[in-house]
Amino acid sequence: MIDRARLTTLLATERESFAERNPRSRAAYEAATHLFGNVPMTWMNKKAGGFPLYFDGGFGNRVRDIDGHEYLDFALGDTGAMAGHSPAPVVEAVNRRIAERGGITTMLPTEEAEWVGAELHRRFGLDLWSFSLTATDANRWAIRLVRAVTGRSKILFHSYCYHGSVDESLIVAGPGGAGIDRPGNVGAPMPVTETSRVAEINDLEGLERQLADGDVAAVLIEPALTNIGIVLPDEGYHARVRDLTRRYGALLIIDETHTFSAGPGGATAAWGLEPDVLVIGKAIGGGIPSGAYGLSRELADRILDRDDLDLVDMGGVGGTLAGNPMSVAAMRATLEQVLTDAAFETMIDTATHYTDGVRHLFEDFGLPWSITQLGARAEYRFADPAPRTGTEAAEAADGELEDFLHLFLANRGILLTPFHNMALMAPSTTRADVDVHLDVLAQALRALTGSQARASA
Repeated sequence: MIDRARLTTLLATERESFAERNPRSRAAYEAATHLFGNVPMTWMNKKAGGFPLYFDGGFGNRVRDIDGHEYLDFALGDTGAMAGHSPAPVVEAVNRRIAERGGITTMLPTEEAEWVGAELHRRFGLDLWSFSLTATDANRWAIRLVRAVTGRSKILFHSYCYHGSVDESLIVAGPGGAGIDRPGNVGAPMPVTETSRVAEINDLEGLERQLADGDVAAVLIEPALTNIGIVLPDEGYHARVRDLTRRYGALLIIDETHTFSAGPGGATAAWGLEPDVLVIGKAIGGGIPSGAYGLSRELADRILDRDDLDLVDMGGVGGTLAGNPMSVAAMRATLEQVLTDAAFETMIDTATHYTDGVRHLFEDFGLPWSITQLGARAEYRFADPAPRTGTEAAEAADGELEDFLHLFLANRGILLTPFHNMALMAPSTTRADVDVHLDVLAQALRALTGSQARASA
């Protein structure tokens, strides 16, 4: 459907425009000679235009770069800023903690931590909570706990899952479903098949085969894949996963870090899931580094009854800055005043408006693409029907086409998540913002196909 020569020409034009629009960002990138890869964190080198935009400031769902351009931000820190940039209640809570009361980190608990734990219990159902600074850390600690309590060594993941940089999770399904290292895995400490097993999402037979060996401590999964493009579970899939984990003596860990977009209690509440452990991060701190994991009371009691486990000092479940007063204050403000039940209703409604608009554009331009919504986020794929497994989603990727769309949008004031085609709605995102996005996307599709839409979008 796509003329590749035309696409290559259009991409070159957009890259030239990007360079002309952003001389200060380009100069800052080229001058960053003391940063590994020229950036503060190497994933910032995911750049369709040859260099990243440099951030100057932003509030709500708008950001500004150092060249003075303002953008409607549908990336929102890849969920980390789902509450919007610098939401006023979080800014106020952090300022009050730092300037009025003092103390950013102390290794002492605050009373606010109990409020946050109770609110996470209300939303997700897990009884007891512990805090971290990232969901990656929370996943690592949860893995150690389930290995300790089950006496089993392996963790089972969905192929092309996303659980941060957890070593065990960097496994994908290879030929015949056998686990192999995810392509590009950096410095693996040991072959990933020694620590992990893998099955495709929506492949219950494959999941049961992996569980049948009896060495799986826990199945650690996102309710829907998110970082390879949104891949939703089939009807009834999660109920069968829960049945299989119980049958084969494995625990179930649900990672809601991205799927929190499904609602105030993530997919766990929206879909009635029953995890033994739940992990969440990014969004719950309103942009302040925060993460948490929750345990069922039964599992917590099993762990705490073990007098051979060092849960206080060097046992591997820690982090000096975890649960610090500033992060806890930010989590309370975010959950109590920003990402509220009412806010999610608005965010999901806005995302539905976006999803419907994008779907209509694909139909109007005759493109065999699809879009999938997960609560307040939606993502389009260059395939129709939408992929049902992680491997299918990976095979549907088109780097050149993705770069063109990202650059076309950025050059006209729209930011998507740089790693894929995901748009996320903050509480402050409006239908009018979505309509601007849809108009620019229509312009991109018109340039790409060389035709007008068959009908008005």
